[in-house]
Amino acid sequence: MPTVTVDQSGTFLTLDVPSGPMRFHAIWLRDNAQDSETRAAANGQRLIALRDIPADTWIEAAEITGRGALNVRFAPEGKSVSFDLAWLEAHAYDHAVPARRGWLEDGVETWDAGLMANVPCGDFEVLQQGGAALHDWLGQIMRYGFAKVVGAPATPGTLFDIVGLFGHVRETNYGRHFEVRTEVNPSNLAFTGLGLQAHTDNPYRDPVPTVQVLHCLESSAAGGENMVVDGFAAALRLRAEDPEGFELLANHCARFEYSGEDGVCLTSRRPMIELAPDGALIGLRFNNRSCAAITDVPFELMADYYAAYRRLGEIIDDTAMEVTFRLNPGEAFVVDNTRVLHARKGYSGEGTRWLQGCYADMDGLRSTHDGMARTTALEAAE
Repeated sequence: MPTVTVDQSGTFLTLDVPSGPMRFHAIWLRDNAQDSETRAAANGQRLIALRDIPADTWIEAAEITGRGALNVRFAPEGKSVSFDLAWLEAHAYDHAVPARRGWLEDGVETWDAGLMANVPCGDFEVLQQGGAALHDWLGQIMRYGFAKVVGAPATPGTLFDIVGLFGHVRETNYGRHFEVRTEVNPSNLAFTGLGLQAHTDNPYRDPVPTVQVLHCLESSAAGGENMVVDGFAAALRLRAEDPEGFELLANHCARFEYSGEDGVCLTSRRPMIELAPDGALIGLRFNNRSCAAITDVPFELMADYYAAYRRLGEIIDDTAMEVTFRLNPGEAFVVDNTRVLHARKGYSGEGTRWLQGCYADMDGLRSTHDGMARTTALEAAE
């Protein structure tokens, strides 16, 4: 049976549950009250601001009821609030902060070439029906940072239907979508069959598009396989080999630029390895074609910075890190553009390759996934 004790100061309480003790501050509990005066029942949004809660809020009493709830009475308001124990356990913050920078959030799984035997994938017609299949496919993108789609029509514009499974197209200066046409022995070098180094797209934007979709319409050329690399795995490998180099790429900004169109000059100033303030690894920006002159690294560190930059590129280029697959007409893949780098092998022989691409964002994808999970949980509880 869970128990609760209130500190003599009343500024926090300790909740003892089977998973261990958890402390909660009075002000945190009051701010997160779920009662109708504090939260709107329809959408869960707060009806009050922090200024409406007394700064000297303290816990006057607390007890656990037989219904698995924690009742807390706050002073000086004299207000009583009931908290669900499972909700408190799910939102506990009384835990050790990871000591090492570059830690990964729960649910994220790094990978290398070994994932090629089990590439995350979903059938388009099945995904359109929603339900568990769509939820699981979205979950795989959140876990691995990418997934394929098979069985879609090989018709222009289908990529918008793929985005519609989870979110909305993010329009850029390239339009709502862009064409990727490649011809072997082309009449114009713009339609080149050369391979591309693994990269993240649009690092010169701030914020970057966090999802990219590529959908294949034609594929008659030999070669041209698509390749993906887990940027998180690459960054953590660099950290293991060269902790100082990892810190250099995380602590100093690179600069990225694109000005290939009249009236367009996109620039950003962000680190190649991006960490949250608490040290969580949250993103990579790596694109040799769009990297501008790096001017934010001190003179005495520049040589070491470039050595770390080179080594990260070598790790990304290592075939042991890559998963390759061929996109056939009607197939697509979706990547988390803040994490997974993508590339294309070179073409040879005769034929054509035509893909359409567009951008979207991970917030919509996560919202769809989590909204489905919440609905399923509510239905199961009824």
